[in-house]
Amino acid sequence: MPTPPARGRFAGSRARKVSSDPALADARAAGTGRDAELVVITGLSGSGKGSVLRALEDLGYYSVDNLPVDLIPKFAELTHQSPAIRGAALVVDVREGAGLRRFPEILDKIRKKINAKLVFMEADDEAIRRRFSETRRPHPLGRERSISKSIRFERSQLAAIRAKADLIINTSKFTVHELREFIGERFGGDGSHSNIMIYVTSFGYRNGLPPDSDLVFDVRFLPNPNYIPRFKNLTGRNPSVARYIRSFPQTVEFVQRISDLLIYLLPHYIREGKSYLTIAFGCTGGQHRSVMMAEQMRKNLKDAGYTAKVTHRDIVEARR
Repeated sequence: MPTPPARGRFAGSRARKVSSDPALADARAAGTGRDAELVVITGLSGSGKGSVLRALEDLGYYSVDNLPVDLIPKFAELTHQSPAIRGAALVVDVREGAGLRRFPEILDKIRKKINAKLVFMEADDEAIRRRFSETRRPHPLGRERSISKSIRFERSQLAAIRAKADLIINTSKFTVHELREFIGERFGGDGSHSNIMIYVTSFGYRNGLPPDSDLVFDVRFLPNPNYIPRFKNLTGRNPSVARYIRSFPQTVEFVQRISDLLIYLLPHYIREGKSYLTIAFGCTGGQHRSVMMAEQMRKNLKDAGYTAKVTHRDIVEARR
């Protein structure tokens, strides 16, 4: 999701004034309205900064791309004082050049006066390389070095800024739609607690652990339907197979205990700024027990108000 280059120093199409809200203006005049929030978006090129900026713009934030760092304090002051602006968002990144080194100090001064949040966008190296390859755009640091070297150099340049972030979002697994949904939940003010994307996956140990898993649960202790002829060529998505696995008391207890554990853990992950969580369930071949468990856990998390997707890494599609 590379960020399109700014047109000049300001991306005119990215700056939008929010129409005046009389009720909000009256509330602020009376001292009861909340202060305008400033969201500064930064991070790696290709991590989705532009998508986040557009999502915030759609939420009513006054949005500017690639504002020179020396103008940020004045911009923050003006938007803070305007009763018509509920919040402002801007992007600062390596396009700023040498001036980026002054940004941490500028941010510290702004935070003393204004409610300012720093959102740092990043993604795994492979995801960024793929995005640049798909769009065929050069890296903002130029063509003199390879994309891989530019990514490493950019990470080092942004390390001090990343350390000051209020929210770090790794977009490696996000689609553009999922990222916009996440930002809407995080900044939309709807009070939802489901501002974390949960991926539930099944796998077979014979094919190795999924390398990107955050939590892994081994369900090989459950009775194996593979040894029952009528279930052998089916998967845990089949209702008969799922009923068989759930018929054992250890399955019922395990589902309840893991559901309770996850529902306990998720608010803590959210408070720490984690934007997505991958939960993996493994059995021997990844066809029956782990599949049923992943499907059940996705349902339980959805019932608890969380956004969860399920994938089955090793399932044989011909099976049902």
